[in-house]
Order: sequence, then C-alpha cells, then structure tokens
Amino acid sequence: MGKLEGKIALITGGNSGIGLATAKRFVAEGAYIFITGRREAELDAAVSEIGANVTGVKGDVASLGDLDKLFAQIKREKGKLDIVFANAGITPMTLLGEITEEAYDSLFDVNVKGLLFSIQKALPLLSDGGSIILNASIVASKGFANWSVYSATKAAVRSFARSWTSDLKERRIRVNALSPGYIDTAPWHSSAVTEIRENIESSGSVPLGRFGTADEVAKAVVFLASDDSSYITGTEIFVDGGVAQI
Repeated sequence: MGKLEGKIALITGGNSGIGLATAKRFVAEGAYIFITGRREAELDAAVSEIGANVTGVKGDVASLGDLDKLFAQIKREKGKLDIVFANAGITPMTLLGEITEEAYDSLFDVNVKGLLFSIQKALPLLSDGGSIILNASIVASKGFANWSVYSATKAAVRSFARSWTSDLKERRIRVNALSPGYIDTAPWHSSAVTEIRENIESSGSVPLGRFGTADEVAKAVVFLASDDSSYITGTEIFVDGGVAQI
C-alpha cells in the first residue's frame, strides 16, 4: 500500500517541473490528483504522461474565477480534498532600479494572492487532519541580488505557513513550507540565465556540488503529505543541497 493510498490531492502548477514530478509521485503512492496549469497543451501532455488517477483543470491561480471553477469541479467529482500542494509560481528577475509596477503586480498576484486564495478556497473541501504544503524558496532566507521582489513573495509564503498552522490547529490540518534551492527545471535552461547557472555550478556555492532534481523535491513533498510527517507542522524543509544552511 502506498503512503497516500486513497487520498485526494490538489497540485497547483502541476503540469511541469516540481509540480509534475510531485504529481507522478503522488499517483505512485496511491493518491488521486487534480493538477492545474495555465497552458492547455502543456496540461494535457502532463495528464497523458501521468497516465491514470489524474484530472487536469486549466486555470490561473491569480484568477479567483478560475479557482472557483477548480474547486467546484473537485467537489463535484470527489467531494473532498486531503492534501493541497500550493506549487504554482513565477520566477522572473527584477533588478532594483528597473522594477516596474507590472512586474511587481504579476509576481505578487501569482505567488502570494494566488497561493492565499488557493488555500482559502480549498478549506471547505479539506479534510480535518489534512496536509497543506506551500512551495516557498531559499530566497526567503538569502539575500540574492536581482531577486528582491520574488524573494519578498516567498517570504510571505513562509509566513503563511506559520500563521495558518495557528489558524487551522483546531482542525488538525498541518501546514508546512518547502523551500527548494537550485533545481534543474525549465527556467534554468533559458539562454537568459545560462551565465548565472554556470557561475553557480563553478562557484562551489552548493555544498553538494550540483543542482537538485525535481524528483528530489517531490520526495520531500510526499513526506510532508503523508503520515510520515504526522508530528510536523509550521516548519520549513529545505531541499537545497545545503545552500541556505551554511
């Protein structure tokens, strides 16, 4: 029997990267999952790749209307949720002195507002004793240049995990933050960040000496979603090769 046997889970941004890797792990552990994504073709490809026990729902977490449709569908099809992995997010660089209102609004709309309302709208369906995992980042703990707005959004996510642990303690719903470091996902294959990646890899700033994989993060999400972490709440787990620890 899998660690998530019979559980119903939602993974926002589950059509690529860490979200897709986690979706595969959840299904392998016995869960039925709903995944979301903004791009229909990519979402359909992810559903096909996962293969079974999955429903893809097109939508943008920054749109409250899209979230209402998502949770109406989950209620109609399964009637409840046991696990929510609030994973959807965007990561554009924002150089101080060149930050635009549009860039600021975009980051906070997806990474903070979208995450907040994803969880708030999930609560009526979420089982008592369920698990919420918030995808934060090491940038909430580090002071990297050119990432100030993104870092601020992830600091908010980390704060949510603490506050919501208190808000939901009567329902025994565990809320934890997961903070990945440098993970080998699509954004790191863009030509715009090639030099940055090369500098990271050559500088020795990652104690384990490499980028992590999406599947390594997914294993940590499964841990936080399952009864293996039954006495863990309000915390932050780093999957970062040691970057934020030294």
